[in-house]
Amino acid sequence: MKIAKTPIPDLLLIQPRVFADERGFFLETFRRRGFEDQGIGQEFVQDNHSRSRKGVLRGLHFQKNHPQGKLIYVISGAIFDVALDLRRESPSFGRWHGAVLSDENHHQLWIPPGFAHGFCVISEQVDLVYKCTDYYHPEDEGGIIWNDPELKIEWPIANPIVSEKDSKNPTLRAIEEDSQVLRAFSRQIWKS
Repeated sequence: MKIAKTPIPDLLLIQPRVFADERGFFLETFRRRGFEDQGIGQEFVQDNHSRSRKGVLRGLHFQKNHPQGKLIYVISGAIFDVALDLRRESPSFGRWHGAVLSDENHHQLWIPPGFAHGFCVISEQVDLVYKCTDYYHPEDEGGIIWNDPELKIEWPIANPIVSEKDSKNPTLRAIEEDSQVLRAFSRQIWKS
């Protein structure tokens, strides 16, 4: 596998080795030793599968007291995947990075704990799976509005389909002003 660094420290684009011929292809989507060799040694405790249709945008989500690292992989279709650095002690706090993940390029995105995550569907339908380093706690979920004008995320769709809940998320600045949220979040990130 190849690891491509992104402009944000610790956020990694993973390019698995794909063995393809006229019959199809084979690749390893996860091998603990290989990931540990690349510095990704967290234990994964939960796998999720998400299906969405074209134009759907989900996010930007994070957990406040149980931050999750996520390894994202598309098994069918394509998404524009976005990670937003919420680690207050990080030099890239408040910066985002996006990458196209698809069933054609087989790329994976490693999003360490301390990031908000979102994606939009750019194919007719997408199935994506992701491994998480902590369990999902619905009462602990936080969110940032997908079109926060200060973040200037360059989503590749103009009028996405967004859930009612996601359409009511605050801006990053509003969360910063409610400093208890990010302070608790940062304590969780930097103690691990």
